[in-house]
Amino acid sequence: MNKIINPFIDFLPSIDLHGYDRISAKIKTEEFINDSVKLKNKKIVIIHGKGTGIVKDEVYKCLKYNKYVLDYKLDGFNTGITIIN
Repeated sequence: MNKIINPFIDFLPSIDLHGYDRISAKIKTEEFINDSVKLKNKKIVIIHGKGTGIVKDEVYKCLKYNKYVLDYKLDGFNTGITIIN
């Protein structure tokens, strides 16, 4: 099966948190955001998956209280992905 390329997000810096537990996801999310700030990335993508929502909820807690995150939203085509400004 061919993967459909979404040019709006497929070429942005991203991290895939599939298989992570709540604590590891939190740590990796914070590290990824801090690294992205240092690299001056304007937009980044976090792939948290759909699952039970545990990882997504932890990621959203990190995003809500992070001073570098201006805005974040679920991707309109895939609810397992969050786009961050």
